[in-house]
Amino acid sequence: MEVFSTTGRKRETYQVEMKYSLLWECALGIAAITNNRLLNSLDRPTSYWKDVRTSLSVDLQAELDYVEKNNTWKALLQLLHQKDFASLEAFSEYINNLTERELIYQCIPFITEAYQPIRKKAANKNADAIEQLRDATKNNPFFPSYISFICTIDPQQLKQHLIIVMSGWYKAVIEPDLENLKSILQTDACAKEKMKKKMEPEEFVEWATGGIKYMPEPSVYKVLLIPQYIYRPWNIAADLEETKVYYYPVSNESLSPSDKYMPSNFLVLKHKALGDEVRMRIVKLLFEQSRTLQEMTEKLALGKSTIHHHLKILRSAQLVGIEEGKYVLKTRAIMSLAKELEQYFQQ
Repeated sequence: MEVFSTTGRKRETYQVEMKYSLLWECALGIAAITNNRLLNSLDRPTSYWKDVRTSLSVDLQAELDYVEKNNTWKALLQLLHQKDFASLEAFSEYINNLTERELIYQCIPFITEAYQPIRKKAANKNADAIEQLRDATKNNPFFPSYISFICTIDPQQLKQHLIIVMSGWYKAVIEPDLENLKSILQTDACAKEKMKKKMEPEEFVEWATGGIKYMPEPSVYKVLLIPQYIYRPWNIAADLEETKVYYYPVSNESLSPSDKYMPSNFLVLKHKALGDEVRMRIVKLLFEQSRTLQEMTEKLALGKSTIHHHLKILRSAQLVGIEEGKYVLKTRAIMSLAKELEQYFQQ
């Protein structure tokens, strides 16, 4: 049945905010080195992480083992979102001054607005509330065990651990490369701010994250984008009250801010993906409508393996995705190419 709209209301969307800080880079570095399953997928080779680990003091390595066992990197990120901290000292002082209940509450992950009263009860060590949060997050790989840990650990012990591991990593890994890291994060944030003025919020988020399509959802009024270098090429998503957070990988050109001729890796990938007749035909087919592999094979009179190869290239360039068993064109990614080129020419 067709529906004719007689409303003048526009579809609601969200606001986008950019922030960057070496403290987030610090916490994400702690998260990365304690996630052994992902280490070999990061931009930096596994040899880098092994060298870093062995260079650390025995005490700091023990703290990292504790992070790996209990996922306390999540607590660091949760706490970092409470204020805009000007320094590591300010962050440490903030943790020290928290009451025991405030500390636990802020470390418990935000689930939805409906669970906020339960979150407050869990911070008071209410066993039923803790179990409700565990059940609500049972599909997350580590939230249930993390919630149990946060809600039962001695708060003073947790404070001491968080301050020691954050301070130790900052001094050992961040400080030796401080100016370079600061330049990378600042360069990327500034470049993104310029592009933000030229794009609609949803288009901008998809471009900045390299392909994440985040549609507006109830009770989320802001998307917070935080550039990070240490976890490249991964995006890391998180939820806060009224806010969706993406710690996104900085672009290639931000790694060499003095080289104005360095293009974005996403820009290069997209143009390489489009530089082929068969792939251009596929793009046009998907611009018309979403299609299955079989449908495209019949339309183009080519073998499935050939079409699949070209689709893989288009998907790696974040120009094509899969929805409900069909291939779909990421139209925003195509339409933003002109703006990306303009941004590159003007950098």
